[in-house]
Amino acid sequence: MAIEHDRGLLGHSDGDVVLHALCDALLGAMGLGDIGQHFPDTDERFRGTPSSVLLKHVAGLVDQEGWQIVNLDVTVVAEAPRLAPHRHAMRSRIAELLSIPIEAVSVKAKSNEGMDAIGRGEAIAATAVVSLRDRSRP
Repeated sequence: MAIEHDRGLLGHSDGDVVLHALCDALLGAMGLGDIGQHFPDTDERFRGTPSSVLLKHVAGLVDQEGWQIVNLDVTVVAEAPRLAPHRHAMRSRIAELLSIPIEAVSVKAKSNEGMDAIGRGEAIAATAVVSLRDRSRP
């Protein structure tokens, strides 16, 4: 989901830090490495790929490996743009991409209060935590 701002994100794919953090959290929870192993920035096939495509691929791995997403929590660290007005839309889009209820999706934002590249508005970061359930167990 694009959020209007006078600056953009740079990345080999579309640079969506939230969806990349979710990919990493899901892959890590399954013990399947990280986004760089599955979609390396040295592979031109992934240049400019929408992060939604990457996340849907990872969601397919979740299903294929026998897991079910219970919930997830994303924290975005940025000075701008302010995410509060976009939080519901972000939660909705993530829920849609992963085919989970919106109630299972949490999106939070915080600033770095002027510290480092994030605090100077030169960068943005996101971390994610996910809970998975083994579908083979009751």
